[in-house]
Amino acid sequence: MSGGEVAGLLVAVFWAILVSFLAVVLVRLAQTLKAATRLVTDVTERAVPLLAEASETVRSAQSQLSRVDAIASDVQEVTANASALSSTVSTAFGGPLVKVAAFGYGVRRALGRRSDPPRSKRSVVVGRSVPAARRGSGRRRDGKD
Repeated sequence: MSGGEVAGLLVAVFWAILVSFLAVVLVRLAQTLKAATRLVTDVTERAVPLLAEASETVRSAQSQLSRVDAIASDVQEVTANASALSSTVSTAFGGPLVKVAAFGYGVRRALGRRSDPPRSKRSVVVGRSVPAARRGSGRRRDGKD
């Protein structure tokens, strides 16, 4: 065997190994593409009904929102009516009721003073301050005497 034949034999073996390696890679690539195709078809089959359900849910939510909007406008109208009624009742009965209550308080107080015996000492009234002349000497002390 000459050098050219050996070189040709080495090239032929190298090409055989390369072709077999490429064949394995192509077979695995084909399997991957088949699996990807199956995955895409499964996703498509499941996504279409899911999208239809989502669309139906959005429609249902929209109809519910329109109902809530109608209810909210009715509640707003009822609130406005209640406010108007409250102010009307307050105007009509508030002033006279305050006057009647004040009159009743005055009558009670007047009757209470007549039935109590006269007091020799003055009582303390909550919320009133004692005049400065009664607090002590009536002058301030600055520390200078």
